[in-house]
Amino acid sequence: MKAVGYQKTLPIEDPASLQEVELREPVASGHDLLVEVKAISVNPVDVKIRAGRTPPAGEWGVLGWDAAGIVRAVGPQVSLFRPGDRVWYAGDITRAGSNAELQAVDERIVGHLPCTLDFAQAAALPLTAITAWEMLFDRLRIAPGKRPTDERLLIVGAGGGVGSILVQLARRLTGLTVIGTASRAETQSWVRELGAHHVLDHSRPLADELKRIGFADVSHVVSLTHSEEHFAQIVEVLAPQGCFGLIDDPATPLDVRKLKAKSVSLHWELMFTRSLFQTADMIAQHRLLCELAALVDAGLVRTTLGEHYGRIDAVNLRRAHALIEAGKARGKIVLEAF
Repeated sequence: MKAVGYQKTLPIEDPASLQEVELREPVASGHDLLVEVKAISVNPVDVKIRAGRTPPAGEWGVLGWDAAGIVRAVGPQVSLFRPGDRVWYAGDITRAGSNAELQAVDERIVGHLPCTLDFAQAAALPLTAITAWEMLFDRLRIAPGKRPTDERLLIVGAGGGVGSILVQLARRLTGLTVIGTASRAETQSWVRELGAHHVLDHSRPLADELKRIGFADVSHVVSLTHSEEHFAQIVEVLAPQGCFGLIDDPATPLDVRKLKAKSVSLHWELMFTRSLFQTADMIAQHRLLCELAALVDAGLVRTTLGEHYGRIDAVNLRRAHALIEAGKARGKIVLEAF
């Protein structure tokens, strides 16, 4: 099968950083589905792994943790899907990724594709949607439902992939006041379009920006990027007994002792945790993706596709990685067909 892989951690400008290769087709065993990949999207995790994890000598690393496709075969323990089903998923970080014509993936982390989206539109959503959903409802334990509340959620870096879906979920499924941050005019407009009640500029002091829109503090903060740069301001704007969630890997350690005076709780989210540790509730991601598909089909959540980079090949994937490294992506970058 065709695939795009790498063998060495190289700068993305180097043509050898991602190459087109021919690999043996995977086989579906156990709970596995064998999926014909129709479209993928590129995430910061792809960039991090390419830059920091060298495959075993002589082997090809295949990245890609977002896909939409068609089930071609199923393992003997599969009960949720059958060949011909259209599916979407974010995959398992310990296995070969979706930058290949065929991929084996556990059915318990796969959902049925929304009926109203094509493969490219659907591929933009799984990883970011799972991350946002788990952060909102599993980590921060925010109660779903549109009941009135004076609680406020501040999303730092709301214009990126996770932020784009977190804004929608928080606005559509909760009663929170949703406040997003973005520093450029185009991303500020994007965050407003997605449903944020207010948009702040995170290149300015967050406390001053909050005062500008009439608030002294917020009950919840989710930081999606450059958390170390914003940490002191986040501590300042969080209300006593508030909640702080983050998903990135801060370049410098955070002094979490600063959270103690306000009794602020700290919450990490990694969407690969359930598959990484084969947790007893791993099937929660299947259910989550199916519920998300229903929300999409009902018109309550929209795709966060930002740019379509064309076919799935090494040149286009290198372009996508470069844009993510530059920190200029708005929404998700999608590639489609081999």
